Amino acid sequence: MRDPGPHRRRRLGPAGSRPDLMQRYREVAAQFPTSDLPPLETAYWLIKPRSLVRGTWEEAKEAASWLGEQLAEYAPRFTSETDRDTARLARLVNIAAEQLHSGTDVSYGFYLERPSYLSVAVVTCSPNRANSELACPVG
Repeated sequence: MRDPGPHRRRRLGPAGSRPDLMQRYREVAAQFPTSDLPPLETAYWLIKPRSLVRGTWEEAKEAASWLGEQLAEYAPRFTSETDRDTARLARLVNIAAEQLHSGTDVSYGFYLERPSYLSVAVVTCSPNRANSELACPVG
């Protein structure tokens, strides 16, 4: 079988999808870079606009501390009692500090009361280990 090579057009959306679903997929893909919708891969937060950046830190412990503040603020609304456990949350912050120190991104998600979801992430950059082509949004 012949390799189609790089000249082949990239398809947007799942193969065999209905035209209306393909159109919606294209709309979402076009809006993604400017929306606050969390990416599937944490590194892709780096393509979002600066207005979505909540802070920058030089030290992993400072970034993990911010993450801990976010978790503490929302913990009373977590639907799972296990997720609200303060000892567990402290462990998550400590793990995040270790991961960030090693250059690994951190992303946590929690279901909240009412139909809501909290997504919080800290992304390393300059360069990002998972995708070195993505530049820091603030410099």
